[in-house]
Amino acid sequence: MIVRELPQPQTLARAAAIRAVSLPTIGHYLEEGFVDPEIRMLVGDGSNVAGPAVTVRTTATDSTALHHAAGMIEDGQFVVIDTGGDRFHAPLGEVVATQLQVRGAAGVIVDGVVTDIEQLRRIGLPVYARGTSLLTTKLLGAGGGGIGMPISCGGVTVSGGDIVLADANGALVLAPEALDEVLDEALADDASEPELLAAVSRGQLLGQLTGATELVSERTRAG
Repeated sequence: MIVRELPQPQTLARAAAIRAVSLPTIGHYLEEGFVDPEIRMLVGDGSNVAGPAVTVRTTATDSTALHHAAGMIEDGQFVVIDTGGDRFHAPLGEVVATQLQVRGAAGVIVDGVVTDIEQLRRIGLPVYARGTSLLTTKLLGAGGGGIGMPISCGGVTVSGGDIVLADANGALVLAPEALDEVLDEALADDASEPELLAAVSRGQLLGQLTGATELVSERTRAG
C-alpha cells in the first residue's frame, strides 16, 4: 500500500467567488476536468461545494486505505476515491461518512457505488457516486490501495491539492491555476445572464443576441 503525505490543508483563496459562480458556466470555457456525468450527486442540497482533493485508491474488495485516510482528513478537504474500476463493492457507507463529517470534509466522490444511502442522507455530507449497492468492501489489508497518489476518477486524473467543485449537475476537478484562469470570466458571464434572459423574454431571438445567427450566415455564405 502506498501512503504519501497529504497536501497541507488550505483555505480556498477565492472561496466566496467559487460559492457564487454557476459551475455550468465554467463548462462554456473548458473541455478538461469534467468528471463522468454518470457520477452524480446522491447526497447534497445542490449548492456549490468545493475543496482541495485528498486522493484515495481502494481495490474491488478492500477499503483498508480509505478507513485509514478518513482519520487524516482536515477541515474543508474533498475526498476523491478511485475504486480501480469496480462498480459492485461500496467502499463508503454510514461509518466512513460519519468519520469524514466529524473531520470536516467538504464532500466525497466515489468512482463506484456507495451503501447506506438513507443514513448518508441523514449525515448530510455531500456524496457523489455512480449509484448504490448492498455489496461492500472489507478490511482485508491486502495491499493494492493507496493514499495521496495521483488517481483516476470519472475519467479525470486527480492529484492531491487539485480543486474539486461540485453541484447538483456534477463535478469538476481543476488545478488551482486552471480555475483561476477562468473564474473571473465565468463570474462576468453569470452577471450578464439576467439581461440576456430578459431580452429573450421580451421576444428577441437568442441567435441574434449571442451572435450564433451571424455565424450561421457566415458559414452559409462560405459554403
